[in-house]
Amino acid sequence: PTEHEEQRELVRWFRQTHRGVRIFAIPNGGQRSLAAAARLKVEGVSAGVPDLFIPAWRLWIEMKRIKGGSVSAEQKDWIKYLEEVGYCAKVCKGADDAKEQITAFFNQQKDTL
Repeated sequence: PTEHEEQRELVRWFRQTHRGVRIFAIPNGGQRSLAAAARLKVEGVSAGVPDLFIPAWRLWIEMKRIKGGSVSAEQKDWIKYLEEVGYCAKVCKGADDAKEQITAFFNQQKDTL
């Protein structure tokens, strides 16, 4: 499955499982024209920002394919920064791994969430 398919499955599962808790995508990836990329860059798009955010839990999710996905230098830098300023960030290989990591995070934090 593609990263898109994995992320789509994860978001569907999350919204059904954790009703009322918001999750949203950060549209940093994808094919764009040079003009569109330049316009988005000056608007604040930043390479490496994780794919998904759950504000109520202060949790960022970086989705990767089950096989072959790797974390870029920019992504590593963003994850390090986010953790330094008090957020949690998870790198997940596919929807099933993401579900497991999110569930474990929730179970560890549920008294504070």
